[in-house]
Amino acid sequence: MLAFDRKRKKDLLEFGCSMGVELNRNSSEVTEFILLGFRTASDIQIISFLFFLLVYMVIVVGNISMIIVIRMDSRLHTPMYFFLRNLSYLDLCYSTVIAPKALATFLSKDKKISYNGRAAQFFSFALCVGTEGFLLAVMAYDRFSAICSPFLYPVRMSQQVCVHLVIGSYICGGINSMVQTGFTFSLRFCGENRLDHFCDVPALIKISCVDRSVNEMVLFILSSLIIVTTSVILVSYAYILSTVLKIPSPHGRGKTSTCSPHITLVSLFYGTVFFMYAQPGAISSPEKSKIIAVFYTLIIPMLNPLIYSLRNKEVKNAVKRVLLRKVSFH
Repeated sequence: MLAFDRKRKKDLLEFGCSMGVELNRNSSEVTEFILLGFRTASDIQIISFLFFLLVYMVIVVGNISMIIVIRMDSRLHTPMYFFLRNLSYLDLCYSTVIAPKALATFLSKDKKISYNGRAAQFFSFALCVGTEGFLLAVMAYDRFSAICSPFLYPVRMSQQVCVHLVIGSYICGGINSMVQTGFTFSLRFCGENRLDHFCDVPALIKISCVDRSVNEMVLFILSSLIIVTTSVILVSYAYILSTVLKIPSPHGRGKTSTCSPHITLVSLFYGTVFFMYAQPGAISSPEKSKIIAVFYTLIIPMLNPLIYSLRNKEVKNAVKRVLLRKVSFH
């Protein structure tokens, strides 16, 4: 009987200790993150704030202007500009997910963001970026159909088909976002809660306090989709180049002028995303990935409307017609 009581007391003591450890473990779990951003002197931070504010204002004005011009000018109601309007909308959305909070951290001493807020921000950003990646592949297919099969183009790229392709891009982007967010935030974060920047998956994986091999494998698999979608784009433009070389007249070759802005966008977007996620050692180079992340979250959305407006005669003529219409109306 005495031996039984001793065993019972020992079991109760072990249970109490295990409960204490569990409570301590739970209390150490991260409930908020600290966004470090660029660690510079206070005077440099003000200059950085003004620079990024200017960039964000250009993003907003440029992409909203592109959406309005495409919507108002009936000559731009074609599949290519339908996709371009959605691209401008995505650029506006994913830069808005990041920029306001990033700007606030430059001037505010409070650089914290809640766990749920960070998860929501991450999901929204991954949704927009993933959708844009698929939409760029769709735009490459559109140029392929227009140049390589001009007689079948009205059938292949009807209004219904275009809508379905855009919806499909959003669905694929949503699946990508749910997988990334689900796997990333299923990790436990305890102790370390400082993040170098807002949108980096490797940075979140790095500060987790559990085994990260599964998440790194998922990140690698999702990164391989970059190669797949890039392959679709490369194959499309290989066929386009082959077709262009067979066109004898300069007028016929002039139809390919709409491809150059898209090639520029694809090079900028996929180049930076590839170096961000698909390069070896991406997780172990936070300073390098921070600069790349700023480039594709703010610089590329700023450049997209500029590239399409400055290198596209149809857009420039449409802007002139819209402005003349407003002047004549007044």
